Amino acid sequence: MTEENHCYENAVAERVNGILKGEFFLNKFPTKELAYKTIKQSIKIYNESRLHQSIDYKTPNEAYYEKWYTYFRN
Repeated sequence: MTEENHCYENAVAERVNGILKGEFFLNKFPTKELAYKTIKQSIKIYNESRLHQSIDYKTPNEAYYEKWYTYFRN
């Protein structure tokens, strides 16, 4: 699940997987293609539309780019 095989990284990956399964996968898929399409759409929603309490009700993309911009601006 993680690049460095670190237990703390795995916790984050498992949390994201739990959210994706709990919020987006309510049905069984008749084909692999439909499953892949749904997963791709779900990840896009998670990163671009879904607000996260832990990052001050921003999307992950907003929080990441804000941090990146602040870091390189200074």
